[in-house]
Amino acid sequence: MRIGELAQRAGTTTRALRFYESQGLLSARRAANGYREYGEDDFRLVREIQTLQAVGFSLDDTRPFVECLRAGHETGDSCADSIEVYERKLAEVEACLDRLQAVRDDLRAKLTEALDREPGPCRVTTSFEESR
Repeated sequence: MRIGELAQRAGTTTRALRFYESQGLLSARRAANGYREYGEDDFRLVREIQTLQAVGFSLDDTRPFVECLRAGHETGDSCADSIEVYERKLAEVEACLDRLQAVRDDLRAKLTEALDREPGPCRVTTSFEESR
């Protein structure tokens, strides 16, 4: 299939596919007329990249998965390097969740303290009202 067909099937743009190619994630065969030609394996690579990016992986993070598929494995996460990326990304997410949990706990504590003081209505004055 040509680049336009691959882009349409994958729900992406030809520009994205050319970018993947420039990054070494996708390689096209060239027809006699110079057009890029792709096969089903290329479609699988693009879908793998898209799936991983949808959950927050960078293009560099997708490399081991792409290489695993290129090596002939059924899935991109059948290789040790892919598992290492999963583990690293999971650790990053867990660290982020820990930071968010701490922020939530601080906000709850501040809200509880504020409510315990039984705040009354606030009167905001403008500089116009103050000058009268």
